Amino acid sequence: MFKELDPILHSQVRLAIMSLLMSVKSAEFSFLLENINTTKGNLSFQLTKLNEAEYINIKKSFKGNYPLTTCEVTQKGIDAYEIYVKSIDEYFKEFKNNKK
Repeated sequence: MFKELDPILHSQVRLAIMSLLMSVKSAEFSFLLENINTTKGNLSFQLTKLNEAEYINIKKSFKGNYPLTTCEVTQKGIDAYEIYVKSIDEYFKEFKNNKK
């Protein structure tokens, strides 16, 4: 049977954020914004959701006189992402097996 997909990660923007963070471990808000097709407001909202789920940590600081938001994936986020990817892979394998 199909595994239930994590509703936190089953969002296009949140999945994109996590995919980027899995490859770099830590990223500034501006980097995420440049690489994800969304608005500043939506990115901020989705980061908050991931932070509340403890999948990422958000660090607020300053770079010169400008605010700097840095996001880092947590071990809980890494584990959730890996489970999500395995679950999606099982969906594809099931489809492929049923097609034969």
